[in-house]
Amino acid sequence: MKTLRLLLTAFVLAPALAVHAAPYIDPKDDPEHFASADNILFWNPDQQVAGYRNMEKITNARLIPASDNPLILQERHADLDSLVIDDATGMTVDDYIDKQSVAGLLVIKDGAIVYERYALGNDRNSRWISYSVAKSVTSMLVGAAIRDGYIRSVDDKVTDYLPLLKGSAYDQATIRDALHMASGVAWDETYDDPESDINKVSWKTLDLFDYLRDKPRAGPPGETFNYSTAEANLIGDVLRAAIGNNLSTYLEQKIWRPFGMESDAYWNLTEAGGGEFGGCCLNATLRDYGRLGLFALNNGRLADGTPVLPTDWMADSTTPSKANQGYGYLWWLNKNGAYEASGIFGQGIYVFPEKNLVIALQSARPDASKEEDWKLESELFRSIAGALDGGSESVANATD
Repeated sequence: MKTLRLLLTAFVLAPALAVHAAPYIDPKDDPEHFASADNILFWNPDQQVAGYRNMEKITNARLIPASDNPLILQERHADLDSLVIDDATGMTVDDYIDKQSVAGLLVIKDGAIVYERYALGNDRNSRWISYSVAKSVTSMLVGAAIRDGYIRSVDDKVTDYLPLLKGSAYDQATIRDALHMASGVAWDETYDDPESDINKVSWKTLDLFDYLRDKPRAGPPGETFNYSTAEANLIGDVLRAAIGNNLSTYLEQKIWRPFGMESDAYWNLTEAGGGEFGGCCLNATLRDYGRLGLFALNNGRLADGTPVLPTDWMADSTTPSKANQGYGYLWWLNKNGAYEASGIFGQGIYVFPEKNLVIALQSARPDASKEEDWKLESELFRSIAGALDGGSESVANATD
């Protein structure tokens, strides 16, 4: 699964950047480091930190207002700083936060916060870019639209909702195929080839439709996993067409405010006044990342038990697809039963139902997607889950 994550991107995957430790920047100094969003994947460390927590000031975005009744998270803090996550090097959680340019790390066990750390100038109120974490949120919104009757089934054709694509290779692809990144429609994400699809396409909605209409079929739907940034945006467009509204508004009405998110968030737009990216980017606080994980952990129900998603939606979403055993409905899957929403440069929400555990991570790593970084991140999650096996009170012994 981690090798496949080299394909995980929201826009265009940048070449490896120079190794760096992201700097501490006082938020009041952020504006002097702002850079164009058109070059976001090539930002230097200062631009990453300042920009990631101010995306609504740099690019077009739509507000998602906070809840009037925030979900209160109890706190039973445990000392995880000295927990060793890599036996070979002796790297601890504290080391990881420094070396992997972490802006925030939150651990919620049995519904209570057991660990919360901020760095790089962030605090509890800092919003941060999600990159492809938003894909998993889009997946949950598809479930909500099915429960609400806007979408009949994931077995509906994409073109049932996007008639502008009728007559194209998407005539054969279902919503399920697109959620699995297995439409069978040809798509080239060769990032260093100026003639590849990812480097030629326009993300404006109608331009994207025009471009995709001409794409040939590469194979049968549902058979082969082929990560396509365009596919995630199409899922967002299917949602908009089905519900007759914006993704951000639907998220606000179905999950954000009802579940009790404590802070405003923003969703990046494909164009001024246009639709949201289906795969990027939700800009939110670390604690609200954690609450999204709790919503998933609660099988798409509100805190009072009211269902928002179909009963089996999260189980179906986290069932391996035929095309890729490590991928579900826009969720990355682990063999131990945990699943993740992941974004480039070190963003993530890790949900481990068996252990009633959610871990939220925000980072400004130097490389968009590097195998070594994914492995370390997995070790971080694995080690924290192991240390908390006996409950938060056992962590002191685990970290001695």
